[in-house]
Amino acid sequence: MANTKAKEERNYTECTKVLLPVLDALEILRGRWRIPIIISLTFGPKRFKEISKEVHGITDRMLSKELKDLEVNQLVKRTVYDDFPPVVEYAITPHGESLEKVIAELRNWGIRHRKKIIG
Repeated sequence: MANTKAKEERNYTECTKVLLPVLDALEILRGRWRIPIIISLTFGPKRFKEISKEVHGITDRMLSKELKDLEVNQLVKRTVYDDFPPVVEYAITPHGESLEKVIAELRNWGIRHRKKIIG
């Protein structure tokens, strides 16, 4: 009985070690728009309207909110240039670039899934 309890505790601890960081990542990348915005910015710095055109279906209000959240999490950097009118540009940060492998694997899985489901 004690051995079973110890094994259950070990399984719980190991599961938690895997689960907590994954939940952290999902919290940061949650929603429909954050990964598409990050992908858009991996192709170079862009102004707000450029991102809006590339990320089909997103409203300006949602894009603004998501860019702020991505900036808070240091995945995106906002730069304001002192021009008239002021120019605002968004760029991926090195921390945001660290998602490259994750996004590539999601893309690969999505391709395989699409083939499996659609045929």
